[in-house]
This record gives sequence, C-alpha cells and structure tokens, in this order.
Amino acid sequence: MNHHSTIAGDAAGPDVQARRPRTEVSLTRVGVVGVEKVIRINPRAARNGDDADHGQLFFAEFECFVDLSPHQAGAHMSRFEEVVNEAIDEAVLAESLKAEHLAASIAERVRDRQAGMRAEVSLAARYPETVPAPRSGKPTQEIYTLFGTAVASSAGTRTLTGVQAQGMTACPCAQEMIAGGARERLADNGYDPSQIDEILDLVPVATHNQRGLGTLYLGRDEECETEIDARELLAIVESSMSSEIYELMKREDERSVVEKAHANPRFVEDCVREMVRRLAGAYPDLHGRNFIFARQENFETIHRHNVIAERSGELSEVLAELETGTHSTRHMTMREWLDAPAS
Repeated sequence: MNHHSTIAGDAAGPDVQARRPRTEVSLTRVGVVGVEKVIRINPRAARNGDDADHGQLFFAEFECFVDLSPHQAGAHMSRFEEVVNEAIDEAVLAESLKAEHLAASIAERVRDRQAGMRAEVSLAARYPETVPAPRSGKPTQEIYTLFGTAVASSAGTRTLTGVQAQGMTACPCAQEMIAGGARERLADNGYDPSQIDEILDLVPVATHNQRGLGTLYLGRDEECETEIDARELLAIVESSMSSEIYELMKREDERSVVEKAHANPRFVEDCVREMVRRLAGAYPDLHGRNFIFARQENFETIHRHNVIAERSGELSEVLAELETGTHSTRHMTMREWLDAPAS
C-alpha cells in the first residue's frame, strides 16, 4: 500500500486516492499499524484539581483506522502520521494528557482529515513503575502496559481505558486434593480431626501455580465525565490474582509471595469475577451504559496449554448480575459497544 503515500494536492502528482475505485465496495477499516512513538502522558486521574503529576515517558505503539467510502479509492496514509504527530505535540504541551484522551484527539482528527464516517485509534504503551517488595521493601522496577482506545463518529467519541499486568495464581482444585491426601496420612499416623484441621490451617498446602496475565478495560460513553485512574485499574488487576509478583525479591519476599498465593487459591475464572467485583466497587458513579472488559490468561505449569476467561458487557448487565442474580444470556462485545449509537 505504499502507493497511498502521496498527499492530496501535492505537486508530485494528482490525488489518486480520491478517485473512484474499480470495485465500489465500502471498507470497514483502512489504516496504519505499528506506528511507534515516545510520548508523555499521565496515567492517573486528577484529584481535587491537583495537576502536579506532569506524567512520564512511555514507549507507545499506535493503530489508526478510518472507514472508507465505496466511491474513494484509498485513504491518505501520510495523514495518519501527520495527525498522530500533531496530537502528540499537543499532549507534550499539556503535560497531563491521559492515554484515552490522546487516542480520542487522534481519532477525531483522523475522521476529519480522511472525511470518514468513523475513525478508530488505539495505543498500547509500556512503562516502568517502581514498587517495593512485600517484606524487604527493596525497590523493584515492574513493567506495565497501558491501553487507550477511541472511536469517533457522528454520534460522538467513545473511549476505553485499559491496563495489563502480571501476577500469580495457585490452583484450588489441586490444593484440595493434596489437602485430602494429607488428612488421610495424618489420620493414619494417629492425629485426630481437630488436630488435622489445626495443622492444615497453620501449614501452607502445596498446589501447582501459574503466572497470570490480567487485562482490564473500562469504557466511557459520550456523556460520562468520570475520570479513570489507570493505576487504580492496575491495582484491581493485580489484587484479583492469588498474589502479586516482583522482578527482584529477597528470600523473605519470596516466602511472602508463595504463602500469600497458597492462602488465596484462584481459578482463572475467579480472577475475572474478582476484577468485575472490584471495579464495580471502585467506580460506583459510573452509569449503566459504560462498558467493562476483563480477561485473564494463565500460563499453565502442569499442562502444555494455557487457560483463559473473559467477561464483557455494559455495566448495567454486570451490575444486574451482581445485585439481583439475573444473568444475561448474551454479553455485549467491545466492538458492539464502541459502535453503539448515542442514547
């Protein structure tokens, strides 16, 4: 698609992209992927007008798309790069722009410059955060991923704020089987039931573990004014697993992490449900038309496959399940929510 690089009106040649194509079929998405930039954004929500945190540098990768009319041969690919650079320059000047705001700014510019009905922009930014190890307090640098997605259309602009973090899970099923075997062996050696209960309460019971990858998105529709703090979303993801993990740990830290995980065994499904529960509690002011997507992937240790669980839907769907036990048979997808008309 390199032939699309000619800018409209450029002296180098005619506006070939604006011509009618041989086959007049509209295209759902046309755009660019793998656009890499270093940007400065603020992942946290402002508190009481506080803007002292001027953000930090992120390595980000962008994807930009626009719908294409059946009467237009191609999109102007160079314009994607132009609007990304312009929006990033404004973000640097603002010093406190959030990822989803940057994505929204680019999407609105793309839609305008490409004369499209719909434009979609997403960015994934990896950044370091220094956190203390759980017992020694030794500082360790952890790498997190921040997502921002926006769709601009005639109905307005919808945004998604997302995060991704790693953690550890301990399998409840294997732990119960091992505990059952321990009970039998202790009973065979003369321990009575109350003694066995006390021993198993005091001593961590073995099970197999997984390193988990949790992803959480929260979407805001055109009328939502609630700011989303990406660091709060990260805390929700990490605390939804059996234990946080750390790149650098002393012996007492390793013991703490292992004991915490085994005292808090969770299936991959448990992690997703916990994300949903914690998110609903953290943002009670969000109305039902906003959107949630939670995903957990566990990298198995005793199997060759991995396991995943997901939940998506409008908050009204999810809250109804939490509050009334009424379970919806169909869950709205992220694509459907992004393209839903304004109410």
